[in-house]
Amino acid sequence: CGGVLTGLSGVISSPGYPQEYSNNADCSWTIRVSNGSVVTFVFLDFQLENNEGCNFDFVSLFDGDTLSHRHLGKFCGAEKPPNIITTSNHLLVVFKSDFNIGGRGFKAYYYSECQQVLSAVSGDFSSPHFPGIYPNNINCHWSISLAGGYRINLYFPVMDLEDRNRLSDQCDYDSVAVHDGDSQSAALLGRWCGREQPPFILSKGNKLLVVLSTDRNEAHRGFSASYLGVVPVNVSCTRSEFTILIPQQSLPQLERESIYLGNPSCAAQLTSTSYKILAQFVNCGTASQKHRNVTMLVNKLYIDFSAGTQQNVQEYRVQCDAQRKVASVSIVSAEERRLEEQALQTHSHSPGDEARPEAEPHDLSDIVFISICVLAVILMVIAIVWLVLL
Repeated sequence: CGGVLTGLSGVISSPGYPQEYSNNADCSWTIRVSNGSVVTFVFLDFQLENNEGCNFDFVSLFDGDTLSHRHLGKFCGAEKPPNIITTSNHLLVVFKSDFNIGGRGFKAYYYSECQQVLSAVSGDFSSPHFPGIYPNNINCHWSISLAGGYRINLYFPVMDLEDRNRLSDQCDYDSVAVHDGDSQSAALLGRWCGREQPPFILSKGNKLLVVLSTDRNEAHRGFSASYLGVVPVNVSCTRSEFTILIPQQSLPQLERESIYLGNPSCAAQLTSTSYKILAQFVNCGTASQKHRNVTMLVNKLYIDFSAGTQQNVQEYRVQCDAQRKVASVSIVSAEERRLEEQALQTHSHSPGDEARPEAEPHDLSDIVFISICVLAVILMVIAIVWLVLL
């Protein structure tokens, strides 16, 4: 009896359980989980020969993989021992019995806390064994931590967990929880289970914590998740140009040519603290769009994180209401980019496209000329009314 267990969770029991265990048993189980994780050990049933000092039949636990490691407890009798949590990623379980008087023995399960810290600007992660079935009795943490100033956009393409408790209508069994910070004491942004589809999640700061908790019963495929660090982009505008500022500390590894508006010829310049783009509306491919009778000047900011053969370009939609001198910026999600590419492909295959002229960048001289004419007409009307009243 005994052995080495390396799964995220598992069950062990005394020989012959739930029948009476044999005399003179000497069993050892070594539990090993991933580095950085700890082991939680829970007794489900316990009945051994009882005596003071537990010198005849007993279970001993050690905080490591040898008898020389810290002793966590020695148990016998019929009282179920408390839950045990290691400080390392190893646990040694020893069961011994003497030559007479036995009992039903014991049954216990263990689980590990799988933990991962994600610090890249973007990435993907998933539940253990995805798209296979996730283990029971696990408590996994994914901590996303980016540079100061960033916010985090999180999306779950797949969610397949055990359903809600029908009585409480809560995620009491298996669940995924997201916290707006680096600990479970941070604000809870949501908890999901079953096949519920979480919305796009945007953090308030530069840290997010994702927690997967499962019980010891039903299990499903789990989840997959993607996140994207939203660069702190400051955009302002006048009636003729965009000003874009990005703190250098947010993008310390990037060359200025990797940040550009519209096309690579409109790359950022370096100041002492920031990447800066100053672009006239008539340059860099800025175009005008009407929205609810308001003319907006629109362009895209590109930040190229590509390394080697791996492409990784973020897109941000920047726009300006030139009349009010109000600018805004928003990241373009992967789903939005996919839909835009589909629309472009559909447009390029529709009949008559060859004869259709391309949209040209917006020229502000038209707006200025029309505005002057309108103002002149208004002043003329006011003058005529004033003369009539006299």
